[in-house]
Amino acid sequence: MAETGPDYAVETRALTKTYAGRDGQPSVHALHAIDLQVPKGAFFGLLGPNGAGKSTLINILAGLVVRTSGTALIWGCDIVGRMRAARRAIGVVPQELNLDPFFTPRELLELQAGLYGVPRARRRTAEILDAVGLTRQADSYARSLSGGMRRRLLVAKAMVHAPPVLVLDEPSAGVDVELRRHLWAYVRELNRAGTTILLTTHYLEEAQALCDRIAIIDHGRMIACDTTEALLRRIDSKTLTVTLDRPLAAVPDALLARFNAHLAAPDRLRFQYAPSQVHGGDILTAVGAEGLRIVEVSTREAELEDIFLALTGATAPALDDVDVTKPQPIEVPRGGPVEGIR
Repeated sequence: MAETGPDYAVETRALTKTYAGRDGQPSVHALHAIDLQVPKGAFFGLLGPNGAGKSTLINILAGLVVRTSGTALIWGCDIVGRMRAARRAIGVVPQELNLDPFFTPRELLELQAGLYGVPRARRRTAEILDAVGLTRQADSYARSLSGGMRRRLLVAKAMVHAPPVLVLDEPSAGVDVELRRHLWAYVRELNRAGTTILLTTHYLEEAQALCDRIAIIDHGRMIACDTTEALLRRIDSKTLTVTLDRPLAAVPDALLARFNAHLAAPDRLRFQYAPSQVHGGDILTAVGAEGLRIVEVSTREAELEDIFLALTGATAPALDDVDVTKPQPIEVPRGGPVEGIR
């Protein structure tokens, strides 16, 4: 697409969806006058609890659900008034693995390109299969592919018509860590090449690492939309944990009164403080003034999960209650060559 295109890749104005009630049940308001602007070239996160309205919004953009009122534009094209142009401007990677098991990846991509009216001379089937690491499996039936390969094939299908907007609906749900890393490496390459990414995910650490802007929907209403950095600044909170060379029976009175410290373990002091008002160095100086020797220091900044839980009214687990035996967040790759997704 030319640089003189629309200001926003996706834009909705007062977008509303109401599902009529059945068997005497009341109507369900899935979306309430959603105003959303996704800038061109953005890596945009759309977050919300289950049932918040994310899928309804995506399905309206994809043409699978009819809006009740309001407008929605994809690359400047109204999804109703310029339906064909809007459909050509968007590619959707669904959460479900909805592939025909009796087609090969090559056949599926050729069929998808034909459905979008891509002339044979302009089709990039081999190039796309190579980009997602499916060249060797290009002529194998889809039913013989692993779950990770099928996920890659969904991404490939969404890219056959070179859409400027790519929607990823929970793309890493139920996939292993290696696949997630390679999937995100490929998506980052697409984004750097100019493709606008709209991501929905329940992995908040991924959204924080990948997205430059984030919107949060709850009960069908937009409750936050800002840059990731600005959202993280909303919580003026930081945790500092100090491990000492000996156990304590109680928190020293001076530290309790000044910093509201508490014992996380017999040899571990934890401080929850506002960085705008207290400097971490002052805390360390105060600990030393009590004659305590510091062995180790760790800090925890406010994370997207804290913002999400605060805005949606959910309750976060206490830091001491977090099960450290659970799988830890993956490191999302930020550059380098794109390897095959397995």
